[in-house]
Amino acid sequence: MKKELALKIFEGFSIERWNDLVRPFDLVEMDKEAEKMVLAYIIGKYEENRGVDVDWEWMIYACLFDLLKKIALCDIKSPVQRLIHAEYPDEYKKLNNWVVEQYRTLVTDPDIFNRFAKYVDRTAGCVNDETARIFRAAHKYSTLRELEMISMVNEPERLEKIRKEVNADLNSFLDLRGLQLLVTKQRPFDFLLRIEQLRFQTRWNQTPRVPRTSVLGHCFFVAVLTLLLERESGVAMCPRRLYNNYFSALFHDLPEAVTRDIISPVKQATHGLPSIVKDIEDQIVSKELVPLMEDFYRDEILFFTNDEFENRVVVDGETTVVTFDELNSIYNEDRFCPVDGKIVRLADHYSALLEADASINHGITSEHLRTGRDNLIKSYPESKMVNGIDAGKLFHAFTEDR
Repeated sequence: MKKELALKIFEGFSIERWNDLVRPFDLVEMDKEAEKMVLAYIIGKYEENRGVDVDWEWMIYACLFDLLKKIALCDIKSPVQRLIHAEYPDEYKKLNNWVVEQYRTLVTDPDIFNRFAKYVDRTAGCVNDETARIFRAAHKYSTLRELEMISMVNEPERLEKIRKEVNADLNSFLDLRGLQLLVTKQRPFDFLLRIEQLRFQTRWNQTPRVPRTSVLGHCFFVAVLTLLLERESGVAMCPRRLYNNYFSALFHDLPEAVTRDIISPVKQATHGLPSIVKDIEDQIVSKELVPLMEDFYRDEILFFTNDEFENRVVVDGETTVVTFDELNSIYNEDRFCPVDGKIVRLADHYSALLEADASINHGITSEHLRTGRDNLIKSYPESKMVNGIDAGKLFHAFTEDR
């Protein structure tokens, strides 16, 4: 994965949404994509429980490709893009081709580039139409949630037309059970409200930083980085492993929805504090979050968030920590529910490095940011390998321009 591609994706933290309306907090594209994928998971799980075959791999890549397209076209509002598509289809096709070309030198993985080109050209298919409908419903409902959040500080007249359009778009998806429960504010809505708290929590909260990043947006960025980094491992991972890696990354900071972020230096202030903090997190999650989860995805989310940075599998109903070699030689099958927790950790650290380095390069710096960046780079000395990935090379690319 090229450093330049990671930096390009990082621009999603700087794209403002609803910037022609009053906004009570920062609304940025990365957070929108994060909430959309959380919603896609929730709605998708309800559909799976009804027997629908959900193409999760297609959905995972689709969310990345939506973000890449948004970054390229951030100056053209979505309603304008829809008008171009409806009234000038030939020009819209040329515009899509232009978008793809913006990434030709950044996306060096030919498989991902070809998937991206097909997706933008609307020729990328998935297992069934239901998967695309779940994904689209998540997109529309995440837009509605943003609208509801800003409605308290905007005059109703400013939002009336937008609200009608969004509600009309949602009508065609109301046969989806998860969406029904969200719209009528049942249990999954209460769960979503807790997850949305991660959207209001700012990372590196002890220091000024540009751009500011939320915990939820960070989680999505880590999921995207995990998706890209796992392809560097050289392993043909089974479908369940790809799925587990992505959603383990997306939910890796879920406990912070009820505990809030405790920065690493504080967590490590004493030898025993990390394990104490983890025990307290588990207790609070069990009390405040678990009751909001449905039984058909509860255990899976807990699997994602427990020992989230360890390579692990499930054997005879028990979660077992394993090595990377064991993941590949013995457990690379769906039935073992494998996950590369070490890659998730690598992506988490790489995200933190980008967050610190970007602010420093913008001229907004502090001792916290400089120390954080330097310590992250030192944590991955040259030639250090993590699950088949040259992590040292990845991190030391940030020392080349100094």
